[in-house]
Amino acid sequence: MNAIKIFGVFLFMLIIVVFSSCNAKKNAVVAHRGAWKENNFPENSIAALRHAIDLKLPGSEFDVWRTADDSLVINHDAHYNKLLIEETNYADLIKFKLSNGEKLPTLSEYIIEGKKNNKHTLLVCEIKPSEISKERGKKTALKTVENVKKLKAEKITSYISFDYEILKQIRLVDNKTSLQYLEGNKSPKEVKLDQISGIDYHYSVFKKHPEWIKEAKENNVTLNAWTVNDVEDMDWIIENNFNYITTNEPELLNQRIKDKK
Repeated sequence: MNAIKIFGVFLFMLIIVVFSSCNAKKNAVVAHRGAWKENNFPENSIAALRHAIDLKLPGSEFDVWRTADDSLVINHDAHYNKLLIEETNYADLIKFKLSNGEKLPTLSEYIIEGKKNNKHTLLVCEIKPSEISKERGKKTALKTVENVKKLKAEKITSYISFDYEILKQIRLVDNKTSLQYLEGNKSPKEVKLDQISGIDYHYSVFKKHPEWIKEAKENNVTLNAWTVNDVEDMDWIIENNFNYITTNEPELLNQRIKDKK
């Protein structure tokens, strides 16, 4: 009986530690589509990811689509060189190079690079809602999670999406991974009920709903804001102690955070 009680106390303490660690970070910089701007790298390129890791940023965000032949590729827009990704085979997409000579990266290539010499940068994976159907989007989410697990990158990967159903689909197959909702139309309490870890809204949403900042902190819901590029907006988010700040200007944001310490 004593052993059972001890184990119960240990388990309880472990749960407390795990959940409190979710919101442990403050003002952690996430490079939006990698750290691309300062060196004019293509957005979402391997080079932009590598630079984010070399800068030792806490996070680097990227976007995933699924091609017509089920390849998972990294690109922000639904189109690549005027080709609709969801209706095009991967072999046809890679006929066109990125501006630095790279080919359009697959998710596997991106994750493999993201694991190299990386002890500090979270890979923030945005799964794009399908423009074909909701069900296709859910299937893309499952394939993405399966790919990440196959590469043993679960511990350094989190997921974000504008499609709430995509996040709920991921939660059904993974009860531990971090999920953040992007759309900006749900309160922290609402996302918590669906076991979504955090809210990652445009900073203007938080200015319109400042009460959500307090509500998120009280409910241990992770706070992230995108895409914070101007100094005035950076300073406002920093002063409100968000967990993460997503930006196209990671070097500038890092400096603002240092200046305020």
